[in-house]
Amino acid sequence: MRMTVGLLTAVFLLFATLEVGAQARPIAPSDSSTASAARTPVLVELFTAEGCSSCPPADALLQKLDTQPLDGLQLIVLSEHVDYWNHDGWTDPFSSHAYSQRQDDYIHGFHLASVYTPEMVVDGTSQFVGSDVRAAQQTLEKEKSAQKIGLRLSNLHVENGVLHAHIDTDSIPAQAHKVDVILVVALNRAESQVTRGENAGHRLTHVSVVQTLERVGSAKTGAAFSKDVTVHLERGADPANLRVIAFLQQPGPGRIWAVGEEKLTP
Repeated sequence: MRMTVGLLTAVFLLFATLEVGAQARPIAPSDSSTASAARTPVLVELFTAEGCSSCPPADALLQKLDTQPLDGLQLIVLSEHVDYWNHDGWTDPFSSHAYSQRQDDYIHGFHLASVYTPEMVVDGTSQFVGSDVRAAQQTLEKEKSAQKIGLRLSNLHVENGVLHAHIDTDSIPAQAHKVDVILVVALNRAESQVTRGENAGHRLTHVSVVQTLERVGSAKTGAAFSKDVTVHLERGADPANLRVIAFLQQPGPGRIWAVGEEKLTP
């Protein structure tokens, strides 16, 4: 179902003054390094597709989350383009079957009847329609008290089309048992002029578009993770338009125990 321009505007206005309890307050990023360090990092995944007419409002909401973090939260977002919308003459240039499979694994974990777009998944434990502003607000507010452990990305550099990075974490808590270590490379921004399909004639913009999502290791209870990792970048990738995300996730995929993000510089 298509969303009108008026309704999309309403989404922006509503998100700009998210309610907390009974009192509305504007969202404003903090410039304080102390405040930044105190934020709880939260991973927000959006399963989307350029062939889906209901997805642009969710893409826009993800952009809001990326640029205006809520007080007390460091929102780290991923745009994962599924491939099952590649019909009606339009193939999403950012789509991959791997992201469709990741969403399918979530669907089974959440005991849902079928996949759908847009779907937003927060910290691997909650899901809702990706354009639902109120559901996003309520879910993210709950994540402020979520237990997380420290994760650090360092020594990021690119040599001959290969990204090098070092990941280290605090010790894995007993509740986690075992976690997978995932490394992601994503485009800061991307856009398409869609010529066919449900969004024909529209220019779509995206943020944090996943290009690579790889498991680079694992860790068990009581152990910390520390490792130099590498990943091959797509041909012609511009380091100035890339960000690197790493996270710890229980297999399934399940709960996110740690997440961190760094921008690449030329």
